[in-house]
Amino acid sequence: MFKTLLTVVTDAAQAEATITAASRLALAHDAHLDVLALGVDRTQLGYSYVGTGAVVLQAALDRSEQDARAVETACKAALTEQFPSLRWSIEAVVAQLGSVTELVAQRARFADLVVLPRPYAKGQGAEAEAVIEAAMFDGRAPVVVVPDAGVGDADRPRRIVLAWNQSAEAMTATRRALPLLKQADAVIITVIDPPAHGPERSDPGGLLCQMLVRHGVKAEVSVLAKSLPRVSDVLARQVRDLDADLLVMGAYGHSRFREAILGGATRNMLEQAEVPVFLAH
Repeated sequence: MFKTLLTVVTDAAQAEATITAASRLALAHDAHLDVLALGVDRTQLGYSYVGTGAVVLQAALDRSEQDARAVETACKAALTEQFPSLRWSIEAVVAQLGSVTELVAQRARFADLVVLPRPYAKGQGAEAEAVIEAAMFDGRAPVVVVPDAGVGDADRPRRIVLAWNQSAEAMTATRRALPLLKQADAVIITVIDPPAHGPERSDPGGLLCQMLVRHGVKAEVSVLAKSLPRVSDVLARQVRDLDADLLVMGAYGHSRFREAILGGATRNMLEQAEVPVFLAH
C-alpha cells in the first residue's frame, strides 16, 4: 500500500497541475501527501571579479529564496482547492543545483511513491531531471511521472501496460506497482522481441503472469515485434491501441558525467509520454 506520497515542485507555474495529480493519487490510496517546495540556485559561477563574489552569491541566494516562497504560496493555494479529506504537509527549501540530489533522495527514501511532472516538458529546467533521478536512483523510491495532460485515470487505473524484458529493473517496477496492478481491470504484460535463447523463450512473460495472477491481478501477456525504430515507440503505440491509463516499466540508468543519468529507453519514453508512467529502478 502507498501511505506516504511525496511530490517536489520547483516552478510556481506547475504547482497547480502537480499538486492536483499528486492529491488524486494520495486520496485514492488514503495516503498522506508531503510537498517539497524547492527554490533552486541555478547559478553556475565560472569566474567573478575580486570583491564581487559575495555580492553575486547573495543575490543568487535571495532570488532562490524568493522562488521557494513563490512555489510554497502556489502549492498551498493548490492544496486548499483539493478535497478536505486530503492529509498534507509542506516544506519550503532552498538548494543549489548540485545539492538537489542529496536533498530529494533523503526525502524520497521515506516515501512509498513520488509523483513528479514530466522532466522534458517545455520550460523545464535542468533541476527537473535531477529531481527524478535523485528520487529513483539515490532515494530508491518508485516514481509516477505525470504528463502535461495530468494524471487521467491513473489514480484508479482500468488498463495498465506493463513493460517486461526479464530485467531486475522491470521486476522491481512490477513489485512496487502491485497496489495499482491489483486495482486494474486488465494488466497487459507487454514483451517486445523476446530473445530466442533466453530463459523465457518457450513462454515469454508466462512466469510473471502466473505470479501476478496469484496476487489477484487480472494479467495477460502480449508479445510484440519491434516494428518501429525504438522500443519506446512500440510501447507508446501499445498504450494508445489499448487505451491504457498507466504504463509500468523499469528505469534504466548508466554512469556518465554524473552519478546517474536516465538511460535512453527511459528518457525516450518520458519525452513522448501521453499517460502517467510508473518507474522504479
